[in-house]
Parts: sequence; structure tokens; C-alpha cells
Amino acid sequence: MSARMTKFEGAGEGPGLPVVSGARGLLLTVLGEFVLPSGGAAQSSALVAALGSLGVEPGTARQVMARSAARGWLVREKVGARTRWHLTEHARRLLAEGTERIYGFGRRRPGWDGRWLLLVVSVPERHRSLRYRLRTRLTWAGFGALGQGVWLCPYVEREGMAVGVVKSLGLEGATSFLGSFGQLGDVGRLVAEAWNLGALGRRYHAFCAWADSLAPRGDEESFAAQARLVHEWRQFPLLDPELPRTLLPDDWEGDQALARFHRLHEQWRPAAWKWWGRLAR
Repeated sequence: MSARMTKFEGAGEGPGLPVVSGARGLLLTVLGEFVLPSGGAAQSSALVAALGSLGVEPGTARQVMARSAARGWLVREKVGARTRWHLTEHARRLLAEGTERIYGFGRRRPGWDGRWLLLVVSVPERHRSLRYRLRTRLTWAGFGALGQGVWLCPYVEREGMAVGVVKSLGLEGATSFLGSFGQLGDVGRLVAEAWNLGALGRRYHAFCAWADSLAPRGDEESFAAQARLVHEWRQFPLLDPELPRTLLPDDWEGDQALARFHRLHEQWRPAAWKWWGRLAR
């Protein structure tokens, strides 16, 4: 199946944060995966062709670039009859952070001493926007929700992150606790309540099946396959709290997906960069 014709659809609802989708999300992937490492600038025609390999129409591609410039990600430069786009310092920093998050994810799973961090912080229902911001930022930090304003994390060293989130949102009355699991209850049940590992595992399984269905032929399809692979993988550092190994199922689908991502990325990389190199000349 052609890499340009397939798209990963996931597997039902899962925990975590939404990723940037559509043409804008694909542009961000191309910028981070190819433009940033090759100097931080690219001709408009190269970006249009790159997005075209991913199924984005030329007119839509140009609109997305213009909107990205309005958002402070790109700066336009006219070179004769051509247009060249440069990453802003803001974009360089965020894309570099995103790259580190993507490629470091899953490879440095922290050890665990058995202690838990418990955060109690409530936001009235009427402040839905604030509740959403709290939820997204704590989820990003690896916290799981136990309901009624109670959040759980197996990494006590992330208390500083929780304090930063609470203070930045101007929340008052929050309380944090550090401690080990007592005699009552079941750790497995607690983890299942705080993190929907079943849904996340199904997403990983679907990702593996989708990635295995790609069979790029030639440099352009390899470029499209690699870009799409990275684009779809970007969701998992947001969805997966990277729990300690002892809290995960023995046959955790995330391990297989991680290995699949890195193997295919390295397999397609030479041909993908060969095609991008021709575009970027």
C-alpha cells in the first residue's frame, strides 16, 4: 500500500492530550523532522511538494504556511521570484524540544522506589477552561486522575512540576502528599482507575498494524512514510505516562510499538532524506 494513501486512525478513545492534526500538524512534522536539521529554512516549493506527498493540496499547503507565519513560527523571505521560509527562534526551540520528547520517549523509563505523589486540587465546574488547562498540563506531566480533584503520579520528583502547574494557573488550596501504598486496596486496580492502559494499549496495537501496512517504494514514498510515521508517533509521548515497568502488563504493547517506530524510522531514513535533499536544493 502506498505510504501517501494511508493514515493511522487510532483505536477508539484514549487518555491524554490531542495532537495537532490536519495540514498544520503535517507541516509541523516536516519542519521538525527535515527543515530544522537541515538549517532551519526551506523554499516554499519544497514545502509544498513535501506536503503534497502527504496528500495536502498546494493551495492548502500555502495557506498553512501563511498561517504558521502569523502564529510566529515562520518568517517569509523573497529571493527573486522565489519564496523562502525561515524558522523563528521560537519555532526552533519548540521543535527541538519536541524532537527530544519524541526520540527520548520510552528509552529512559525511570526506576521506581515504590513511593507515590498524591495531589489534591479542585477547580469549580463553572471554570471549565481552567479545569481543562489543569487536566492537560497534569496529564502531560504523567499524572492520572482519580476523580474529585485527586491526581496520582508514581514519580515523587515531579512534585515541583505539580507545584509549577498549580501556581501558574493561580489555584489555591492545593495539597500534595508523598508516601507508599498501604495495606488496603490493590495497586493494579488503582493504576487501572487512574490511567486507561487498556485504551492506550489498543492504540499502540493499532499503530503497529498501521505501520506494518506501509510499503513505500522509491524515495518520495519513503519520505511520506517516514513523515507520517513521525507524525502519528507524536501522540504517544502525550498519551503515555511512562509508568514504571512494575506497574505495566508483562506483554505491554508500548514496547512493541516503540521498537517498531525506531526500526522503521531508520529503515526509511536514507531514502527519505535523499528525496528531501533534492527538494531542498
